[in-house]
Amino acid sequence: MKSIQISLLRGVCQLPGYVAHAKGFFKDSGMNVEVSVAPTAWMIPERLISGEVHFAVMPWTRVVSARVAGEPLVVVCGSGHEEAAIVVRQGIEIDQVRKVAVPQKGGIKDLTAMGLLESMGWNGADLVRMPSGDGAILALVGRGADAASMIEPYATMLAELGIARIVKRTGDLWPGAPGCSLTTTDSMINESPEIVRDFVDAFVRGARYAEANPDEAARIAEGYMGIGEEFIKKALISNRPNLRAFDNKMAVDNVIGLMLKMQYIDAMPPSAFYNGSFLPEDSLIPRA
Repeated sequence: MKSIQISLLRGVCQLPGYVAHAKGFFKDSGMNVEVSVAPTAWMIPERLISGEVHFAVMPWTRVVSARVAGEPLVVVCGSGHEEAAIVVRQGIEIDQVRKVAVPQKGGIKDLTAMGLLESMGWNGADLVRMPSGDGAILALVGRGADAASMIEPYATMLAELGIARIVKRTGDLWPGAPGCSLTTTDSMINESPEIVRDFVDAFVRGARYAEANPDEAARIAEGYMGIGEEFIKKALISNRPNLRAFDNKMAVDNVIGLMLKMQYIDAMPPSAFYNGSFLPEDSLIPRA
């Protein structure tokens, strides 16, 4: 069997990877896949570029930044979809928000917050910039911030626990916007295209299984995330993976436009940052 390393994060955007690994779909395709769960997304690009890992499900906006910098990362399949949310701590009204916790620059959580600040009337709010999404959540819970940007199922978890309420989602700003996406490198595609195709096929199978079996998928995800399956299952009602999220060109272009405006990148990325040729033609998952 071919030994393949994949780096995942913690969130419902990672669900196809969790399920494909737990259900043996990678093994069915002749691959011995080892999963590592990274503590934060900014650590992953270097691991991919060095060859330490072969695939990752990571924010596509970080792939854009890497590509503009000349680094050979490539998105090969969508996964997360409209995945970030803005939450406000209970007891605080929207017009009372003075501090907003956000993770490091460049991820979809950060960009969602930046894009929504004006619409929320928070132009004068202080940004509490944290090193990770977990840090932004802790800043909110610890009352160091009035609002925070985070992915699911954490927003749903805080709402269900009565700690915060969800006030906006990425989809309110950019309908259909992709989030964390299956990523590899140019060298992997050029040197081992058959492995990339097999890997994408298993990943797609994981997404389809999760869509058809949300209860089991939530139970599987709990083991990777350490978050109760009841929160994961509820989060999936409004936030499910989308393999073809990059078909939403308007949303993609709008996010890249904000990255340019915020000077997170200094040029448009080459179109090569996304290669959807490995997706099977029938990979669009029908929604119930």
